[in-house]
Amino acid sequence: MSFTPESLEADRRALLALILEVSFRRERVTLASGRESDFYLDLRQTLMRPRGIALAGRLVLAQLLRGPGVDAVGGMAVGAVPLISAVLGAAAAHEKSDLLGFFVRKEAKKHGLGRRIEGGFRAGQSVAMLEDTTTTGGSTLDAIDAVAGEGGKVARVICLVDRGEGAVDAMAARGFHLESIFAREDLPLE
Repeated sequence: MSFTPESLEADRRALLALILEVSFRRERVTLASGRESDFYLDLRQTLMRPRGIALAGRLVLAQLLRGPGVDAVGGMAVGAVPLISAVLGAAAAHEKSDLLGFFVRKEAKKHGLGRRIEGGFRAGQSVAMLEDTTTTGGSTLDAIDAVAGEGGKVARVICLVDRGEGAVDAMAARGFHLESIFAREDLPLE
């Protein structure tokens, strides 16, 4: 199966409709960053559905294939894990089975091998960091620091939805371009 502009646009419309149906809520909440917001995005609700995981995987894989190649995709546990799995599933369906995945723990395990990075990661890899939703970009930057500290080369940063609340600038300040499938302008905030 190949990606065509028409199929990608149809997938994008379908994923946005699903996000708005099951993941988007207009209510006052405190976000992980500590900021208050008048809307909430719980993309786990989208990514824990067969249609959501299939659409997200295809769209992010298509984005990956349009830019510099990477050896692996990863991100911060827990938010990025379903998206990483979605991209790996899409990669297998598109005969890109050499792509690996990993996730970064908030802190190293206190048992076993004591790892902070789990999965198909090794020093020297070129990686794309994935995130479901970005606000300030803090958790993604923390994951980037962990990967760089273990010898990984972060080539790309991709999120499903950028809330438009500072992540782009935070990434740019560190030399990264945040690529997003959806942006604040795609949400019904007015």
